[in-house]
Amino acid sequence: MAVIDSQRTWAPLEERLAATKDERHRVVLSAVIEHMKAEAEPDLDRLMATLSPAPDYHFWSAGKDIGPKTTDGVRTYYAAFVASRSNVLEYEIERLVLDDHCLVTEGNLKQVYPGSYAAQLGFPVDDESADYLIVNRQLLLWPVDENGLIQGEDSYSSGPMSITKLSFDELPQQYVDMVHGDRR
Repeated sequence: MAVIDSQRTWAPLEERLAATKDERHRVVLSAVIEHMKAEAEPDLDRLMATLSPAPDYHFWSAGKDIGPKTTDGVRTYYAAFVASRSNVLEYEIERLVLDDHCLVTEGNLKQVYPGSYAAQLGFPVDDESADYLIVNRQLLLWPVDENGLIQGEDSYSSGPMSITKLSFDELPQQYVDMVHGDRR
């Protein structure tokens, strides 16, 4: 059984959207839902279409902002993200705060990583040929402009809460198809 289901990432947002009557709040929710779905697909052009003309990302780690800036910087970031094959993820959103200009989400971000990429990022893995589930606590701010486009992401993460080597049967099919071909 797969340890993650990407569709659960946007399910809380879709539930909130279904219950939301405020049109501006619907715009903000819809922008983030589209962004999440494009990231999971992955479709780089669709993903970039969710962003404002001058996106500005802030990824806070050890007191430093390491997020990409400008359209070119963000496109390069997402192209590398897709190429890393670590885009198979589930964000277990536990808290959602919404206003006219920003959505705030908080929960556990679960991602499947090829062992070699996890090692490259500095995660302590013992087998670079294996696959790992890495879980981080994350809070994300999603500012949305007047045109319904995401202006960036402001991300605060705890760093790894857990790193678990996965068996082949625990891998999501999308990940298997991308990383291992059709071994099932």
